Parts: sequence; C-alpha cells; structure tokens
Amino acid sequence: MIAVTLGMAAKMSLITLAYVALTFLLWKSVRDRDLSVGDKIGLGFLYGIISVFSTHFGIDYGDMVLNMRDLGPMAAGLFFDPVSGIIAGLIGGIERYIVGRYFEIGAYTTVACSVSTCMAGFFATFLNKFIFKGKKPSIGYAFFMGAVIEVFHMYVVFLTHRDDMRMAFTVVRTCSVPMILFSGIGLMLCSLIIKKSLGELHSPWTSISPEEVPVSNRFQTWMFGVTVFVLLANFGFNYSMQTAAVLQEAKLDLAAASSDIGNSVTWIRERGGHTKNYTHFVGLEGTFAVLDEKGALVAGTQFDKYYNKKIEDLINSHNSKEFFSADIFGEESLCMIRVTDEGLTVFTQIPKGEVYVMRDIQAYETMLADILFFTVIYVLIALLVQNMVVDNLLNVNRSLNRITEGDLNEKVNVYTSSEFASLSDDINLTVDALKGYIDEAKKRIEQELMLAHNIQDAALPKNFTFNHTGFEIFATMDPAREVGGDFYDFFFVGPDRMALVIADVSDKGIPAALFMMRSKTAIRGLAESGYEPEEIFYRVNNELCEGNELNMFVTVWMGIIDLKTGDMKCLNAGHEYPAIMRNGEEYEILKDKHRLPLGAMKDMTYDSYMLHLDPGDCLYVYTDGIPDAININEEEYGLERTLNALNMFKDGSMEGLLQGVKASQDDFVGEADQFDDITMIGFRYNGIQDE
Repeated sequence: MIAVTLGMAAKMSLITLAYVALTFLLWKSVRDRDLSVGDKIGLGFLYGIISVFSTHFGIDYGDMVLNMRDLGPMAAGLFFDPVSGIIAGLIGGIERYIVGRYFEIGAYTTVACSVSTCMAGFFATFLNKFIFKGKKPSIGYAFFMGAVIEVFHMYVVFLTHRDDMRMAFTVVRTCSVPMILFSGIGLMLCSLIIKKSLGELHSPWTSISPEEVPVSNRFQTWMFGVTVFVLLANFGFNYSMQTAAVLQEAKLDLAAASSDIGNSVTWIRERGGHTKNYTHFVGLEGTFAVLDEKGALVAGTQFDKYYNKKIEDLINSHNSKEFFSADIFGEESLCMIRVTDEGLTVFTQIPKGEVYVMRDIQAYETMLADILFFTVIYVLIALLVQNMVVDNLLNVNRSLNRITEGDLNEKVNVYTSSEFASLSDDINLTVDALKGYIDEAKKRIEQELMLAHNIQDAALPKNFTFNHTGFEIFATMDPAREVGGDFYDFFFVGPDRMALVIADVSDKGIPAALFMMRSKTAIRGLAESGYEPEEIFYRVNNELCEGNELNMFVTVWMGIIDLKTGDMKCLNAGHEYPAIMRNGEEYEILKDKHRLPLGAMKDMTYDSYMLHLDPGDCLYVYTDGIPDAININEEEYGLERTLNALNMFKDGSMEGLLQGVKASQDDFVGEADQFDDITMIGFRYNGIQDE
C-alpha cells in the first residue's frame, strides 16, 4: 500500500508540475499585452482540452482513478481571464458528463465530476472579478481556493449518492486527500512563480512594515484563523458526540442480540432440538458463540468455524453483560458476554469498522459541508468589510487629510451606513463650527472662544445613563481656558463591548482644541470600525504626525472592556497611571506599561495589556491636571492626596466620587489659578446582571 501511495504521489506531482509549467509559459507569453477576445477564447479552449485529457488519463489509486481536471478552469480563470475560466470549465465538465453517461467512463461519479469542473470555471471567475479584482491571488489564497473546489467536488459525490452512502464514502475517503492537496499545491505554485517573476513575492524572513499591510488583509487573516479554529472545534465536538452515539448503539445492539440468541437457544434445547445449525445475525459482519453450563460450544456463527481457544479465554476473562474491545480474527471488535438464567454463556461481537462506518461517513460529509459553508461566509464577509468599511474609511481619511491641510471647504460625504453618516456629520459639523469660529475670530475673539468651548463641550458625551446594568460611568472635563486640550470619550464598539478614552494634548487653547478634535475623531472612528487599540494608536499616531508643524502630541489612555467577562484590553500612550479599586478594597495606582504619546514619532508600534475587572471593581483615569495642581505655596496636590480623596468617596456613586476628588483638590488649591485642564472618568464594573 505504501508503494502504491508513493507511486500515486509521484505521478500527481509530475502532472501538477506540468500544469504549473504550462501556466507560467502561457502567462509569460501574454503578460506584456492586453488579452484580446481571441486570446481569452483560445486560452479557455486550451485549458478545456487539458481538462479533457485529465479525464481520460487519470492515475490509478487502489480501485479509484484520480485526476487534476478542475485545475485547468481554475488556472485559466484566476491567472488569465474570467472568460477563459468559464470556457475551460464548460468544456471539461460537459465532456466529462458525456463520457460518463454514454461511455461509462467513471460512471459512478459522472454528475459530481462534471458539476465540479463546470463550477470551477465560474468559481474562478467570481474570485477574479470580485475578490482579487484582476490581480493575481496570493500564495495562501491560491492554495485555499484550489483545495476548496475539490472539497466541493467530494461533497457533491455525497449529495448525488444519498441512497448508496457507503460506496460514496469509499470514493471520497480514497480520493479526497490527494485531489484536494494537489489541486491546492498546483494553484499555489502557479501563484508563487508568477508573483516571483513580477517581483511581488515577499520573503517570509523579511518583516513587512505594518503600514504596508492593508487592513483588509489583517482582517482576513484573523478571520481565517478564527474560522479554522471554529471549524476544527465544531468538527471535534461532533466527532466525539457521534463516536459516543455509535458506541452506545453498538452496546444496545449487542445486548439485544445476546438476549435474543440466549432465549432462542434455550427454547430449542428445552424442546430437544439441535442448536448447532442455529444462526442469528449480529449486525452485518458480527459473530456469536453460545456455551452451555459446562463450557461446551452448543451454537455459534457457522457453529465452531469462528470459535477457538482465544475466544474461549476471552469469554472466561470477562464478566456477564460486560462491554469491551478485543482483537477478534485479526480485527478490532466490540464484544459483549451475557450469562442467561439457564446458565448459557452468550458471546457476541461486531467489528469496529462496521460500527464506525456511519460515524465516519457523517464526519466526512460534515467536514466537507463546513468547509464550503465557512468559505462562502468568509468570502462574503471579506467583500462586505472591504466595500462597507475599508473603502469608506479611506474616503473619510482622504477628506480629513484635506481638512487638516487647511481646506475647510472639504466635506466628508460618506453616507453608506448610519455609523459613517454620523461620523461624516460629526466631522462636517465640527469643521463648520471651526470655520465659523475662524471667520469671526478677528472681530469677536472672546465670543468665538466661548463658541469653541460650547462646540468642544458638545463633542463630549454627557449622557451617563444607559439601558445596561453591567456598569456605572461618569466623567468631567474642566478646561483651564475657554477651550482645552483634554478630552474624554466612551462609546460601545459592539454588543457588550465598551471603549473608554481619556487624553491630554501637549498644548492649550485653540491649537490644542483642534488637535484634540482631530485625535478624538480619528480614535473613535477607528474604534467603531472594529480596530483593536494597537492598530488604532498606530494609525492615529501616523495621521497626527502628518502636517504636525507645531510638534504637538497627545497622551492617551484607552481601554475596551467586554462587559460580559470583565476583560479589558488597555493601552497607555504616555498618559497618567490609572487608579483601580478592587471590590471591598481601596484605590491604588496601577503602574501600567507606557509608550510614546501619539504624534511624537511616526511609525511607532504600540502594545496593549489585559486588565480584568470583577463585579464591584472600579477604575479611575485622569489627566495630569489632577496631581499637578498647585496652591499658592506652589505645593503639588500629588498622587497621595488623589488616592486619599478617592478612598474617602469610594463607597458613593461615580458622580459623587469625581465631585469629591474635585472638591478636595479645590480646597487644596484655594485661591491659586487653575493652570491646566482637569479631566476625569470614573467607571464601576457591575458584571452582567440576571434579568
């Protein structure tokens, strides 16, 4: 069997390499010109003829014939043109149906093979137009799509033989692995050699800068990993459940057979009949043996043909009604022994291969169906993310770049969803307000400063009441001037996921307010689009570095909490240490990991950390306007006084806590002027409450 497998692998490898060589030579001959209609049709016919040859010159593997017919339409459609793929698929598929239907070549899988070959051309067309958009697929994508079309091929074998699942299973079990593997490898090698020639192939040992990787690629990579994990977990769970079910069914079948055999033999003996010719089916391939009170064989499958000393020892070594595994006639079997009231010992067995065959059929069919299902979901989600999120974010960013470069007449016009409509309106309203402020600044500076204050204040969330019992939140921002550089924000980024943000711009006044609004909009926009803190900070940092002629920067602390579990993913970009109070304890400073502030240096990477909150735990974040406040004696309020104030008011509401800290600071500062913005957020985690 090993020799047969090695021979098959060698032949499949040669055919695969021939496909790759042909595809590369054809691509090289047309790479420098646009394909004409004649070129597309000609390539389609060429690959269609190759698919026909694959049908008639398959590779013998056991009792089956393997071929690489579907590779032709896939290569034509992915690496040349959709029209070529469709033509090749139709030629290969229709010819396969004709020879199977009328000449009985591979008659058993005629429908499955012809449908999959036709579908390969249409599948390649869809991928070319909507996923890769005329570009050559990546190596990973090429392998995955080559494998998927053969998964579809195998699944159709099951669908078209519902009345003969055992034979269909034999075909799929024999053919699936080599055909799926080599189809994937064939397309992967085509992609590899073409991308190498184009200079688009990146060495796996060379790291790629994160800014060079499109967000859609990152999303697809993570989604693929999660999909594979879910697929394997689901398969493992179903497989274990099916195994337990067939074992239980086998146990019941053996028990029923033992009872029937014992009763029948007893009935025959009581009437003086002969039991040597008594027969009884135990499954399809199982056997039985009946011993009398003295241990002599009185009945069995073909009487004593299958009874020997080994089985006798096996019977004597187990108890009545015991269910166990043993090697019977060189085959692993499930066995049961039953001693009747009359003293007869009944031994029954079923080969494990017979017991597990339906489980294996269901496992194969389920895995193939799951792969196809998750492929469809994966492709659709990738399309939706690209069209509904990534493209719109790029449009928003283009408009924002023009605005930040000074073109205040630019309008953000992305209204494809309520979220982007809200974001566009927020940005446009903010820009309109700033334009109004600039137009009036020369004449009415103080009034416009107050207007800017109102705009900034309106941009901060003021509603602290939610239809959610899992948390309590309150926040305040007191600017040192009419407008400030601090801000806070909190918003949901998904079901039961909430983001908390607090930040402090390095300057004050109008420049800081503009920088603050730019930072806030960018952070919230990316967070609501599903990005994690690391990617948000990286992108916002690079955006703030662009056109930052005043060398301003902003310190930011951000946390995204899962309100179901209390797990919070946090990131600190040069901001103050947060304070945390565990339920029933006191507040203490959490010295978390710091990174450089946003806007300080381009292409900085940021690392997050995990913080877990249990019900009753509280989190307090603030800007440096709290500890750095000084009194008329130039003494700092400091962290120690901050903690004392927090612990003094820890048992009250979050609103009372923040008001208590501010009152304590005001008492300390006295008549001294406020020289910095003061911003605070108090958050208590309650956990998910039972309704």
